[in-house]
Amino acid sequence: MSRRTHVLSIADIAPEAVILAGAGRAILLQLANPGVGYGVAQHSNFAADPLKRLHGTLSYIYALTNGTPEQQKLVQVRVQRAHHPVKGPRTAAHPAYSAGDPVLQLWVAATLYDSGMQSYRALFPALGPDVAETVYRDYGVLGAALGMPADLWPATRADFAVYWECQLTSLRVDETIRSVAHELLAARHAPLWVKAIMPLARFLTVGLLPLSLRELYGFAWSTRKDKALAAMFKLAAVLVRITPRRIRHAPMHFYLKRLH
Repeated sequence: MSRRTHVLSIADIAPEAVILAGAGRAILLQLANPGVGYGVAQHSNFAADPLKRLHGTLSYIYALTNGTPEQQKLVQVRVQRAHHPVKGPRTAAHPAYSAGDPVLQLWVAATLYDSGMQSYRALFPALGPDVAETVYRDYGVLGAALGMPADLWPATRADFAVYWECQLTSLRVDETIRSVAHELLAARHAPLWVKAIMPLARFLTVGLLPLSLRELYGFAWSTRKDKALAAMFKLAAVLVRITPRRIRHAPMHFYLKRLH
């Protein structure tokens, strides 16, 4: 009797801790959409609690991809409650925004997919086309659970690529958004352990950003840093192969346990 081959899915990919290398990238991409950026700037406080958005996002991702139905319902209720007051009228500085806007929910989910897969591709064997499409479709749940209509998620990876390139050309970073981003990366009021790893987090965040967005934020970069980033990922790819799964998946287990 032949053994069934396990087909990778989002439940296998999302728990990999190395995907967190793209977490800062995803947040800065989100902020560069004025509807998201001004919602965060006017309704969040990165200076006092820089980890709050990261904790909420990771709890959400891990619950939806690997949690129980109860955990999934819990994070959906929490997110909807947190998003309800996040809205603002159009001004000279920014468009009207609402956290309940499906278009903004699509963008948030898109940044999580693109940033997560960028890190995954750098460290793990390439996914076959069929598996890659399955994983891509699975990621749509991150937007749908926010309230985004499921059919708003681009149907295929090719459709997503068109959507993504279009969105990159429409991103905008003004002084307000730039200030929020620098506040996040400064982490002045973060715990000591976070401050200790922030130089690495800043390096990864800036290095993984699209060139156009790196320039919008005013981040300096160089060929030498590019080479250092490539070398870091080569070393990480080796370490991933020899690190037990329970260690690689430790953040997921931590956040799912936290939900209890």
